[in-house]
Amino acid sequence: MSADEGLTCDAPDWWWRALHLLWCEATAEVRDVTGVAETVYRTLVRLPGVVAVAGARWDDSGPLYMRRMCPGQEEAVTWLASSDDWPGAPVCPPVIAGSAAPRALLLDLDASGPQGDLPGTVLRAAGARWAVECVFPLADRDSAGLWLGLAEQPREPEADRFGEQLTQVADVLRTGNQRILEVRENERRNARDAFLAEASLQLDTSLDARETLHRVARLAVPAVAEGCAVHLLRTNGSLEPVAVAHVSARAQEWLADAVSGDPWLRTVLERGAMGREGLLLRGADLAGGPFGGHVDSGFGAAVGAVSVSPLRARGRVLGTLTFWYERESAGVTDLRMLDDLATRAALAIDTTTLYEQRRQHVHLLQQHLLPRALPKTEGLELSAAYHVGDASLDVGGDFYDVVRSGERVALVIGDVCGRGAEAAAATALARYTLRTLLEDGTPPGHALSRLNQALTAESASRFLTALVAVLTPEAGGWTAEIAGAGHPWPLLRGAGGQVTEVPARGALLGVIPETDYRSVRLRLEEGDALVLFTDGLTEARSLDGTHFEVHLFDEVAKFAASGERAAAELVAAAAGFRAQGDDDTAVLVAKVRGPN
Repeated sequence: MSADEGLTCDAPDWWWRALHLLWCEATAEVRDVTGVAETVYRTLVRLPGVVAVAGARWDDSGPLYMRRMCPGQEEAVTWLASSDDWPGAPVCPPVIAGSAAPRALLLDLDASGPQGDLPGTVLRAAGARWAVECVFPLADRDSAGLWLGLAEQPREPEADRFGEQLTQVADVLRTGNQRILEVRENERRNARDAFLAEASLQLDTSLDARETLHRVARLAVPAVAEGCAVHLLRTNGSLEPVAVAHVSARAQEWLADAVSGDPWLRTVLERGAMGREGLLLRGADLAGGPFGGHVDSGFGAAVGAVSVSPLRARGRVLGTLTFWYERESAGVTDLRMLDDLATRAALAIDTTTLYEQRRQHVHLLQQHLLPRALPKTEGLELSAAYHVGDASLDVGGDFYDVVRSGERVALVIGDVCGRGAEAAAATALARYTLRTLLEDGTPPGHALSRLNQALTAESASRFLTALVAVLTPEAGGWTAEIAGAGHPWPLLRGAGGQVTEVPARGALLGVIPETDYRSVRLRLEEGDALVLFTDGLTEARSLDGTHFEVHLFDEVAKFAASGERAAAELVAAAAGFRAQGDDDTAVLVAKVRGPN
């Protein structure tokens, strides 16, 4: 219901009822106070003696629009300051300070002066010679005015009453506008928070450094701007572009070239990288670069603003996050949101970079705990494979080795409990202790006993399992002497394809001092293959919970005769079967071959 519907101005309380209805409308879900303009004019034009009502709005750049309504009109006539039919001189009162209270003033429209220039022409055209004026601030740098056009000079009490009524309307409009601004700000804040939350979610879903960099650029286009570039600070101090995105594929090619070699942009980015807050460049600030109104043509001419936010994480400057805005978006000023996005992006980039560095370090350490290559041994085909089952950045405890000592070949495989630095230290101790002992010709059972003494003497916090098989060539084949310490028993795959377990019993290493480890012996003929593995192979599980151990003999029968591919094919079979289980897997296979 509008403020004037069902009311007559001769009713004793009509003004207060009209003002109340105007209040309800102005504080309802309207997007701008101009949405209640018709109600304001219809209410004011009914005041006795008023021949026209005018209103205007202006900011520090000048007038924006003006309206006028006369008695008998259904709608107000509107003039925009940007249109050719703007009436009179575009002069308006100065912008009112945001804290100023509405003020009313009686004007003689026949008198000269800037105060009468804005509404004077349209009011005089409606027959007004006097006007009661009320100018007031709607917000910072946003002011408005209302004028009651009168045919005759009012007496003082009447003029005061008109002024009071205009002031009351102004208060309603100011309150309504403040509420609208608060609603808009809340909507912007919610939208900003939702965007930043989604950005964080997207950035946190990848630990790949390159993918994260490209996600940063793709997130912002076109949600934030038409173009985006990510630069990273290299060790030589230069800023290198690592990701570029634009809403236009052709413009993206141009932008990729611009961000790579333009000296003006390089200077701007260096300023942005070293600043505590972001930069916003537009208008004259873009002069000298490939963007903005001074550029005659091309994609750069469409750029209305450029913002640069520093990428800073954990006290270090990583680079810059730059946005390009087309002219219609040149009013962007929410640098706080852009800096917040840059901070989240920087943390994601830094995290992925640190992850990649840590992953490389772990990979290098893991490689040092395994032999670089298996020795070439006449009469044997050796193969080994290692599969990392846990994606965490910790060194696994599985290891294997092949040690030559004269004609003897010692196969070693083991599994240290747990992961991480302590597991790596125990792995190194176990591997190199066994290597030293086996190179000196120590039998496998004695080698395990010596390792157990070393572990228990140091009160090692990690126990481990191990298996040692020493192969010695004999006429027509090899003799295998095997000792185990809590490790899965090895499998013997015969030349005909049959698979059997080789019992190799023994207690865990590093738990019980003075433990004796006994060996078992067996004969390996041509075509036989001895398969050593860690429990990650047997404990791989399918979705229904079935362990790979159920299929182990069949898979060994299938792959163990594959020569130098045997271990890799067996590990691949387990990896393809695995849907559950994250233990590392090591496999070492020695197949007896005939004379060349």
